Amino acid sequence: MITLIIGLTYLQILLSVVSGFIVGFSLGLIGGGGSILAIPLLIYFVGFDHPHLAIGTTALAVGINAYLNLIPHARKGNVNLRVGAIFSIPGIAGALIGSELGLLTPGSKLLFIFAILMIVIAVYMLKRKCINTAVEPIKREESIPKIAAIGLLVGLASGFFGIGGGFLIVPGLIYSAGFNIIQAVGTSLVSVGTFGVVTAARYAVSGDLNIFVTVLFIAGGIFGGWIGSHFASRMPKRTLTKVFAVIIIIVGIYMIYANMSAFVS
Repeated sequence: MITLIIGLTYLQILLSVVSGFIVGFSLGLIGGGGSILAIPLLIYFVGFDHPHLAIGTTALAVGINAYLNLIPHARKGNVNLRVGAIFSIPGIAGALIGSELGLLTPGSKLLFIFAILMIVIAVYMLKRKCINTAVEPIKREESIPKIAAIGLLVGLASGFFGIGGGFLIVPGLIYSAGFNIIQAVGTSLVSVGTFGVVTAARYAVSGDLNIFVTVLFIAGGIFGGWIGSHFASRMPKRTLTKVFAVIIIIVGIYMIYANMSAFVS
């Protein structure tokens, strides 16, 4: 059974829209990483006291947003549907396995592990060099086994944590398919959307999905993404990425502290 509006106050409705705005704004501003904040925002800002419900809800929001962003990339010719399918099909199996494992993991332990992942992603963002999106495709032979294997692993992580996994998919496509960064980003949205929807579907079966909050989140995200994109060209992207990564680290450390009892007790 899917929860709709039950238990939501007017304040939580407003905060859900604001949370979506924050995620959309960060994605529009720096081009990635924003989805990692969706789960802590729903839990610590909106006030969801059920981690699995937050994961299922954000997974659907991430998936739908990815499909919406896929349209403009496809129109520009930046999406390779064949490679996207090769990556996504084994990833679906991974997402189902991952979501099953996530549902079996106690909420506080899941948040503790998720916080560690947040810090790892933030460190990756700090160390990542700015990439020229205008470069030609890397001269590397496409490897279907590598594409499928990476897809399976990323799908597993995506299903377990309820994230899109774009930060893993993009370098994976560059490595296995020889894409340049813009091709990898465009094609990755096929998998991000698929993994998000599949994960959300599994969580919905267990009643851990709030469609109403997903809609609010997406509405805020669309507006936030537009605002973020508007300011993106006016501000130093590398500096913004560093600031955002530091914020993720701080939130991650807080989440580790807040859920440490799951392993200590």
